[in-house]
Amino acid sequence: MKKELHIFFTCLMFYTRIPCPKNITHDPDYLNKATRYFPFIGWIVGSISFLAFYIFSLFLSTETAVIFAIIISVLTTGAFHEDGFADVCDGFGGGWTKEKILMIMKDSAIGSYGAIGLVLLFLAKFKLLSESILLFTNNILLIFLLFISAHSLSRLAAISIVFTHQYSRDDASSKSKPIAKNHSWKEIFGSFFFGLIPLLALTYFNYKVLLAIIPVFITRYFLAGYFQKWIDGYTGDCLGATQQVCEVIYYLSILFIWKFI
Repeated sequence: MKKELHIFFTCLMFYTRIPCPKNITHDPDYLNKATRYFPFIGWIVGSISFLAFYIFSLFLSTETAVIFAIIISVLTTGAFHEDGFADVCDGFGGGWTKEKILMIMKDSAIGSYGAIGLVLLFLAKFKLLSESILLFTNNILLIFLLFISAHSLSRLAAISIVFTHQYSRDDASSKSKPIAKNHSWKEIFGSFFFGLIPLLALTYFNYKVLLAIIPVFITRYFLAGYFQKWIDGYTGDCLGATQQVCEVIYYLSILFIWKFI
């Protein structure tokens, strides 16, 4: 149990800005095992984001509360995944070879592709999340499950790439490389367990929401294939971009399912 707690806190420290015990470090072995808890981090981030939404919705409009919910989620993760999304936009938008793409993604400066991508990403999140919440007619439990299922399922889609593809960089230049090592059944089972439970809970209100898995993992499949084609695998930035895109696709899917199916 002590070791599992250490692995969990390693995951929490790596993927969020939430304070952790002082004895927790970025130990490569623990970081590799921490992938089993990555979707569970979605439960935490989603819960914090929902709490922000709920508090602000008590005295502000739904749309304004959604903006604050998004802000809080970004602050909770330190824009970890949004930064990866921006780097992928810049890298694949401005590079035409594997070496050039990886070099651009490693650059800390944000370019025009990344800036434009982030603006469109946040606009999509804001609009789709706002419409979904309004559609749920103030059912707080349903809205809560929407938040955590979006964050957990999108993280499952992202981390599943680690189980099926190779890490692209040959050197140890990325702090994300330890997560690319060999994985046991515990990492795979833990990821799918924590990634799917919130969505399964959401089926209590509408069993058809299970269909949202299909577009999310189709998106994951094409993104993984795109990364494989251009850089022979993935990087940490690619995982971050996958999480962000799949989160948007999830909101879109839920909205479509609830309205038309």
